[in-house]
Amino acid sequence: MGSGIILKRFLDYVQFPAKVACLLPFLFALLYAALTYRQIDVRDTILLFISMFSFDLSITALNNYIDSKSNGVPLQFSKTVSKRILFILWAVAGVTAALLVFYTGPIVLVCGAVCFCVGIFYTFGPAPISHMPLGEIFSGVFEGFFIPFLVVFINSPVQSLVGYSLQNWMLQIFFNIPGLFKLAVLTLPAMLGVANIMLANNICDVDADVKVSRFTLPYYIGVKNALRLFSLLYYAAFAAVVAMAVFRVLPVYVLAVLIMAVFVQKNITTFKWHQSKTKTFPLSVQNFMLVMVPLIFVTGAALIF
Repeated sequence: MGSGIILKRFLDYVQFPAKVACLLPFLFALLYAALTYRQIDVRDTILLFISMFSFDLSITALNNYIDSKSNGVPLQFSKTVSKRILFILWAVAGVTAALLVFYTGPIVLVCGAVCFCVGIFYTFGPAPISHMPLGEIFSGVFEGFFIPFLVVFINSPVQSLVGYSLQNWMLQIFFNIPGLFKLAVLTLPAMLGVANIMLANNICDVDADVKVSRFTLPYYIGVKNALRLFSLLYYAAFAAVVAMAVFRVLPVYVLAVLIMAVFVQKNITTFKWHQSKTKTFPLSVQNFMLVMVPLIFVTGAALIF
């Protein structure tokens, strides 16, 4: 078997094209940190990226591995090789995460531990999150907010977002409300966009999911209401862009991103007309990029000029 075929199978196994959902928020947050605090810790940023990306790949692989037992879809590799890939990805993620915690401290440890637990229980366990109507919330919050939070946190001065002190067995935790508020506004488009990728996936798979006892949000609220929610989340994302200008999270020319609403609306209309995993689901990923890529360019422009 050629190396090219092995690579293709691996990319299919971890659904590599879908990883834009974590890469773009990471880059966006990194540029925001550089713009706001004028400093980047290269070592810690690289460690965070390797740990985050390896773990994200492993969660998708684990999901495919577990699903193959119930849906009959064959894996790209044998079960033995598939498990070895999982263990390698977990090892890489674990080692780099441990190094990152060593260099940064307990706040990253706590946030990282929460992300790891949610990632594992998203797919694994007696009641996986992906089998409940919570997937959109968890994926949006953890990929859209927690990843950017960690990126900004490790590249910001002490107590710019969260801080702590421990004296005489008294633990005090500090929250920088203005900093956290600006970060929350900044990450809303990413959170909502990631949630909509998950929602679109669940809408397309609602019938197939029921057959394997996976009862996602569209099952409970109905496809029509899920499609309404799909639209509203994008409108809320563009409202967040306006809030970025109002609260001076980014320069006022961030409002130029609103032009993308025309193209996003076109994709919304197409998806509402026909929901297909192969034909129209990719529009949710395209919409995510239509929002996030211009935001990245705006932040990069503000950093340069």
